[in-house]
Amino acid sequence: MKKFYISIALLACLSMNSCKHNEWFERDPKSMITDDQLWNSPTLLTSLMANYYNRLPALHGLFNTGGTTEIDDAMWSGHRDQNWHNDFQFGDDYGRYWDYGFIRDINLSLENIEKLSLKLTSAQKRLFIAELRYIRAFVYFEMVKRMGGVPLVTTQLVYDFSGDPTPLQVPRAKEYEVYDFIFQEMEAIKEDLKDNNASKTRANKYAALALESRAMLYAASIAKYNNLMSSPISTPGGEVGIPAAMANSYYTKSLNASKEIISGPYALFNENADKGANFYDMLNKKTGSEVIFAKDFATGLKVHRFAYDNIIKSMTEDNESSSTISPSLSLVESFDYLDGSKGSLRNKDASGNYIAYTNVQDIFANKDARLYGTVIYPGTAFKNNPVRIQAGVAVWTNGRYQLTSSPELGKNYDDGQVWTGFDGPKDDATDVSNTGFYIRKMVSDAPAASTRGTSAANWWPWFRLGEIYLNAAEASFELGQGESLGYINSLRQRAGFPANSLSSLTMDIIRNERRVELAFEDHRYFDLKRWRMAHLVWDGSENDPNAVVWGLYGYRVIRPGHADNGKFIYERIRPSRFRRARFFRLANYYSSIDQTVLNNNPKIVRNPFQ
Repeated sequence: MKKFYISIALLACLSMNSCKHNEWFERDPKSMITDDQLWNSPTLLTSLMANYYNRLPALHGLFNTGGTTEIDDAMWSGHRDQNWHNDFQFGDDYGRYWDYGFIRDINLSLENIEKLSLKLTSAQKRLFIAELRYIRAFVYFEMVKRMGGVPLVTTQLVYDFSGDPTPLQVPRAKEYEVYDFIFQEMEAIKEDLKDNNASKTRANKYAALALESRAMLYAASIAKYNNLMSSPISTPGGEVGIPAAMANSYYTKSLNASKEIISGPYALFNENADKGANFYDMLNKKTGSEVIFAKDFATGLKVHRFAYDNIIKSMTEDNESSSTISPSLSLVESFDYLDGSKGSLRNKDASGNYIAYTNVQDIFANKDARLYGTVIYPGTAFKNNPVRIQAGVAVWTNGRYQLTSSPELGKNYDDGQVWTGFDGPKDDATDVSNTGFYIRKMVSDAPAASTRGTSAANWWPWFRLGEIYLNAAEASFELGQGESLGYINSLRQRAGFPANSLSSLTMDIIRNERRVELAFEDHRYFDLKRWRMAHLVWDGSENDPNAVVWGLYGYRVIRPGHADNGKFIYERIRPSRFRRARFFRLANYYSSIDQTVLNNNPKIVRNPFQ
């Protein structure tokens, strides 16, 4: 009976004048978007682009709480069920990224815009195509810096059901060919991205130049430093390893891109006279002219929980956990003193006696202001409230100090003054600093940012001008050009150093400047890899202050009648929760390729040591 009624309806419609053009049957569906709607609607295409931007990969970034504990800049101090962060060894698959599903989606979108976007203006079509090519190149960069050369696929691979899959089996490109592809793509599209120049969250011309600046610096470094190894890491087909003769060309490309950005519309953030607060504000305020390209967040729409997971202990709101990242003493000491001396903290004199400081923060006096903007240390404040960091008391007994801590945070000693601060530090504890330091950088101070209901909306920086200055300095230095010094001095002056604080440069200085300027921004792991230094820094030695995370605990002196009574001394400690030194092997310079990929494509060459 049902079929009968449908037949009657069909005949009736065909006999009616209103159905003569089949309008009744050709209505757009209500539950799906058609190709014509998607590829011809700037609004829908912008939504598609937002999805793709959201899929851009990172290793530790994008507020992935705990990721940064896997390097020497911090340790894990959160839930014990994740204490593997402190017993971490770099596995063969560490950092692996091989996302050809994403590449396929981008290639499909490019082909569909070319064929189906008939109602877009030429300017709209050109811009969307350029953005897609930018995202694809970004993905290829994220793959090559982890895996070495990967298959370069720029069109859809469509199976013809012939039973022969070999046309779909694309071999790996040479490592340098992937870097060349990224450069060529950026050169081809950068002018097409100019309509986005006012945006910091969509690819624009300067974001393209920033990708050039970074990627070409990586390629140059690998070409130089890999070949300086006693046994360079390479494969016979060049899937891994870049010829040394290519280094200067890549350094030049990086430098040229950096210079174009520096001469563009951006400026180092310098809106706050307080140099330390200024450095924090740079990434927290979402204002100013330093950030070139960022992943954005918005309260009520898309937020992250970095502040929720890392707010200082005494300022938790509705958190069940907090303070999951404890910065390392090694990081804190990498920030130099403003007089130019090295940043080692002076807790003892040449004879091995404790140095007593009048105020708990005095040991950090006259330090690079970037330290304040990056780390919360004793005697500072957050959200306009003083932090309460004090490990315990040092009681003078029988000619020596006896260091004691309270079993309870925030408890007073017998003299009615603080024993152990509510913010710790406390050894072998959860949700409180284990090193004596908390992370400040990118922990939002906005109202309710550390609550579950609101969370934080400060952005994640993909590229900012501070990095570009560092890229320019490094490339210029490697090319033997004197302008590198000016770039470094500009960053140091922004951090409180006097003008022209350095009169000469070394690569060690440049490397340290990258560490302090870009701390917790997802650079150090890849920097040490491209310089071929990772196996030397994370050497597995239990006596190495970089392979092992150390802390610094401050104690209030109890020594009645002595000039040091009421002052503070400091002790270097290895937190109990940090179990094993980081160990990076030569095999870790290139992540292993998943066995499923190797099984599906016999043309794929394994990485060295795998």
